[in-house]
Amino acid sequence: MFSEMPERTRLATAGAQATVASNLQRQRGSEQLKGNIFFALLLLAVAFALIGLIALIVQSAIKGAPAFGLNLITEGPSTINPEDAGFRPAIIGSIYLILGVILLVVPIGVGSAIYLEEYADGTKWWNRLIELNVQNLAGVPSIIYGILGLAFIVRGPLDLGFILAAGSLTLALLVLPTVILASREAIRAVPPSIRDGSLALGATQWQTIRRQVLPASIPGMATGVILAVSRALGEAAPLLLVGAAQFVTFNPQPFSADGYSAMPVLIYNYALRPQDEFRVLAAAGVVIMLIVLLLLNSFAVWLRNRYEQQW
Repeated sequence: MFSEMPERTRLATAGAQATVASNLQRQRGSEQLKGNIFFALLLLAVAFALIGLIALIVQSAIKGAPAFGLNLITEGPSTINPEDAGFRPAIIGSIYLILGVILLVVPIGVGSAIYLEEYADGTKWWNRLIELNVQNLAGVPSIIYGILGLAFIVRGPLDLGFILAAGSLTLALLVLPTVILASREAIRAVPPSIRDGSLALGATQWQTIRRQVLPASIPGMATGVILAVSRALGEAAPLLLVGAAQFVTFNPQPFSADGYSAMPVLIYNYALRPQDEFRVLAAAGVVIMLIVLLLLNSFAVWLRNRYEQQW
């Protein structure tokens, strides 16, 4: 009888293993099915978004095709002759606005992210307040930033007036939370072993950040800047409150009080006019704005890939 015990134990063990394996196989198959369903839904959502974007671009290109020409870039707006109207002042104004936004949000956004991730003490109430405000400001509607820009930048403490630089400051406030959050995630993604190794070799904290952390996190930061520039270029509501005129026939200057315009504002102005010729111009302006956006984003992507290869 004792000789049969090992055999019974082996059979019982084999049965238990088979039961567990069968249950695990069933669970694995169920999890795989759920994963496949989620992946299919994700692809469907991306397909809908891409189809909508492509349909918008194609519709704008087809509708604005009669207006394509050098006049769109070299001529100013007109309310009388749509055949001779263009977007030159608005294009120049948008480029100035975006350059101002980049000059403001990159040092401020990256510096804020470095402070919050590398130096800030999470137990202090003011650091927790800063983090809470940064996260909440990312979801504030753009028109609120326009009101703040009108109250504190155009008038109020700064009192800059209705100049292009005030528009850049307002748009910078609008997209600054996006840059800070993206930069923080990029810094957080750097492995702690890199910091520990640098500090172990005798480098100071700032030397570690400047020579190790920042080069490794530049691709992620560039992604945040790309998203910020893309949003700022298409915003019209804040600019209407801080002096972006709908009809400007001269090339704007950053600190001139004569007025300025931007692509979204002029496109909106053309689209509201009852004549079909101006609506054609509005569709062509959408294509022009997309081209400007793609050029800026392409440069940012090239810069990001270059740093990725170097790292």
